[in-house]
Amino acid sequence: MIEELLKSGAKKMNIELDESQSAKLLQYLELIIKWNKTYNLSAIRNLEEGVKRHLLDSLSVVSYIKSGSLLDVGAGAGLPGIVISIMKPELSVTVLDTVGKKCHFMQFAKTQLALKNLTVVNQRVENYQPEQCFEQITSRAFAEVNKTLNLTKHLLCDNGSYLLMKGNRLANESLNDYEIKVHQITVPYVSDQRHFLEIKPS
Repeated sequence: MIEELLKSGAKKMNIELDESQSAKLLQYLELIIKWNKTYNLSAIRNLEEGVKRHLLDSLSVVSYIKSGSLLDVGAGAGLPGIVISIMKPELSVTVLDTVGKKCHFMQFAKTQLALKNLTVVNQRVENYQPEQCFEQITSRAFAEVNKTLNLTKHLLCDNGSYLLMKGNRLANESLNDYEIKVHQITVPYVSDQRHFLEIKPS
């Protein structure tokens, strides 16, 4: 059962999903798979793989999210930004992508899931000039670390931090102007070799 797979996977990461969170996460995944047929949002085509590689993978960073505002750069279909928005309704979450059809999907998902804390921005990140800075900037599959930092540094608050999700291979990138913590995280049913970078300007 898909709901049991989601809940048991979350529990392995010490995340207890309530009924509302579980229902919204699965509704969101169903929207991705439905819209995939025309929008090509993801290579994943079934619910079971989607729970593992989209929902659980995105949930793996939730415990690192602090209060304040968060920007998800290169959000695509909204991963992890929309998952974070569902899990933390008190948090102001902005998802940004340059591809119009992906932003159209995220806006639709926002309406369907009644995510009042979510803002969708269709813009190039280097051109994005919001009135407020962001306390946290996250990215799942946007670019190499250095490029992400260079393109988004004008958006980060002075005391803010980056929360960057990396796969099995962690590049040794030169980050002289930053403090960096490398967290190795386990995503149930996917990998025990995922890396998560917490980066702050020094």
